[in-house]
Amino acid sequence: MSFRKVVRQSKFRHVFGQPVKNDQCYDDIRVSRVTWDSTFCAVNPKFVAVIVEASGGGAFMVLPLQKTGRIDKSYPTVCGHTGPVLDIDWCPHNDDIIASGSEDCTIMVWQIPENGLTLPLTEPVVVLEGHSKRVGIITWHPTARNVLLSAGCDNVVIVWNVGTTEELYRLDDLHPDLIYNVSWNRDGSLFCSACKDKSVRIIDPRRGQVVAEKEKAHEGARPMRAIFLADGKIFTTGFSRMSERQLALWDPENLEEPMALQELDSSNGALLPFYDPDTNVVYVCGKGDSSIRYFEITAEAPYIHFLNVFTSKEPQRGMGWMPKRGLDVNKCEIARFYKLHERKCEPIIMTVPRKSDLFQDDLYPDTAGPEAAMEAEEWVAGKTVAPVLISLREAYVPTKQRDFKVNRRNLLQESRPVSASTGPSATHPSATSQPAATPAISSASGEGGQTAEEVLREVASLRALVAAQGERITRLEEQLSRIENGDV
Repeated sequence: MSFRKVVRQSKFRHVFGQPVKNDQCYDDIRVSRVTWDSTFCAVNPKFVAVIVEASGGGAFMVLPLQKTGRIDKSYPTVCGHTGPVLDIDWCPHNDDIIASGSEDCTIMVWQIPENGLTLPLTEPVVVLEGHSKRVGIITWHPTARNVLLSAGCDNVVIVWNVGTTEELYRLDDLHPDLIYNVSWNRDGSLFCSACKDKSVRIIDPRRGQVVAEKEKAHEGARPMRAIFLADGKIFTTGFSRMSERQLALWDPENLEEPMALQELDSSNGALLPFYDPDTNVVYVCGKGDSSIRYFEITAEAPYIHFLNVFTSKEPQRGMGWMPKRGLDVNKCEIARFYKLHERKCEPIIMTVPRKSDLFQDDLYPDTAGPEAAMEAEEWVAGKTVAPVLISLREAYVPTKQRDFKVNRRNLLQESRPVSASTGPSATHPSATSQPAATPAISSASGEGGQTAEEVLREVASLRALVAAQGERITRLEEQLSRIENGDV
């Protein structure tokens, strides 16, 4: 048996995580202590938002990504809620808009100034009131503009049109118990939910119906999570009857048995899954853990392939996740997390090691961009559209190569004069290939010299040779990249 068949080929086998240096962290942030299993952090290519401790209400902090280091205690916050903030989510179609859900039973939508906050922000753009108990889950529609979903502890799911502040759909009889999480599918036609009654439901909000349901997806009593994958399958995390943490993959067409089921460990923190649809990699972070495990999802059994684990010393209170368009493609960065400590936010960069400096097409296929695919009214009318994709190649900056310069004056003048009395040295290539030092190009430059035309011809041939070698280097680099990815 060959070694190649023993080890599964994957371009993500050697992905490694690395925390940034201390001066690139966000220090002295009092992260919220509220007992709720949300991520407490939301990130986009411009800002990082963290739910913080606040006296007399709820608040979260919004920092420009570049504002690292120690954050002053007097730094302004977004503080319009009268109860603790439980969940926050950036709008995927506008990097200045963020929504927040709170214990005060309201959802508020905020517009952050272009360069961040200079004064406390107390006036939201929109207030949405419709829940009778605290609002613990909010998530924006992936393709329709201004569509926001909220779920509260009243077991009600509401889909809002933020632009008009109206309830589009109210789903109040589909969940008999507390909703743990909600996840839209790729085109926003369905969402899945995990509930305290141990069921995972696939729901069509426009028809107000449960399309499919799996009872006892995980038999343990502790919180579970369910997310849609790009191909329509569902990935869940939860607990077994013996309180062991589990991962499972489900086919919505047949929910009788999971396609794959793996047990991880017996820790008691809820597992928060983060999914990258471009690479089909799922990152799993446990609340209170000090590690991030990552798995590749494939179409072949056993479907869930463990890749590696990033470990650190400090436990995580929450976790933020940067959208793909905010990553540094020049460093082959495929994911960036913002790990919340007790008083700090620490970015962690996930990188695929590559030797080539070229843009890596296989790591960065076209990804969902900031443009909405349709308006809220179109979605309500029954339209379903996939996300508008953008290429990340424009974000790639080639490494700076030293310019190739040919200085004709130097070629012709910086050689030693040729003399008939120099004896054997007159036959040396440097003496015979270049003319004697003269202030200008002459048609003939002495005994054993070359005409200016001959020198210029030689320069032209050298240029052609350099260009041909440059093309050969490019071809070899592409071949090397394919070999490293296992494509050859």
